Amino acid sequence: MLAEHDWRDSMQNMNLAVLDPKQLQAFAAVMSAGSITGAARLLGHSQPAVTRLIQDLEVSLGFALLHRSGPRISPTAQGILFHEEVERLLVGLKHASDRAAAIATGELRAIEIAAIPALSTGLVPRALAKLDPALLPRQIHLRSTSAEQVVQSVLSQTSDFGVASLPIEHPGLEVHWIAEAPCVAALASDDPLAKRNVVRLADLADRRLVTMANPYRLRGRVDDALARAGISPVSIIDTNASLTAIAAARAGLGVAIIEPATAYAMPLEGLVVRPLDVDIPFLFGAISPVARPLSATISALSAALQEVAKKMLPRFRLHDPARRDNLADAVYGRPAGGKAAKPSKSRKTAR
Repeated sequence: MLAEHDWRDSMQNMNLAVLDPKQLQAFAAVMSAGSITGAARLLGHSQPAVTRLIQDLEVSLGFALLHRSGPRISPTAQGILFHEEVERLLVGLKHASDRAAAIATGELRAIEIAAIPALSTGLVPRALAKLDPALLPRQIHLRSTSAEQVVQSVLSQTSDFGVASLPIEHPGLEVHWIAEAPCVAALASDDPLAKRNVVRLADLADRRLVTMANPYRLRGRVDDALARAGISPVSIIDTNASLTAIAAARAGLGVAIIEPATAYAMPLEGLVVRPLDVDIPFLFGAISPVARPLSATISALSAALQEVAKKMLPRFRLHDPARRDNLADAVYGRPAGGKAAKPSKSRKTAR
């Protein structure tokens, strides 16, 4: 069996012209429905027709997509990996179709925005709502995904614009601005700590904490702050989405330490948000493919995001993106060897 990186290399070298969109749609429907019968119903095809499409696709690819045991099916390891590619291909085809329709009618072309869940929920909708309606195309594709996937989608130019947490280092990215705001505590309104104006980390020593899971982004800074304060939580619930952390805190499962965008953008009855007595920075930035001029819509959106964040997030501030390497040193620590990172070659300045 191919290792994942070898399999992806083979996919990149494959002649994608041999792939039939109808076959890809059939496979995506099977993965969604969990059966050939269910896929046939989704597509409005007969079961034998869907079976034939999948078989023909497997012949074209040269590997099996499904394990078959009588009427039961399950994806192979390669089928699971290929499904990720199929989803991207089908979404890309749909977006290309939307753009072609806009070109044909002289409309503004559709825009693709990728953002981490905290920002796709907390900031981007508010920023879009501030734009002149004349700047908004008929089709706007807003994808909520991990920071790593935001970076990759912008690099591959499947997204026109991205907003992600740091780090966002890559020579293929244009970093337009970097912002910072401190993390906050979210807790149930009947929690004893809700009566305080500021939540101290020391008060969380005997509490269950709810926080993020990714150790290479916000979670790492939360753990560092707890370690500096000498605090070992009695238990931790971690999640990949701030909205989930807020819901857990509201249910009384613990005190959530999260980024401020979701906390202030999604006020919930029964939940209170309080500043912390220590500064745990949440850093995020706006990116686009390097050397690709921004459209008027994207430029306006970038400015509106800054405006919305400044009004909504306490202690919000902008950093010069030309010094993002030095900023990363300050937040994440210097690289091995103890030498500070060299300044970025980007000449963009914060507004």
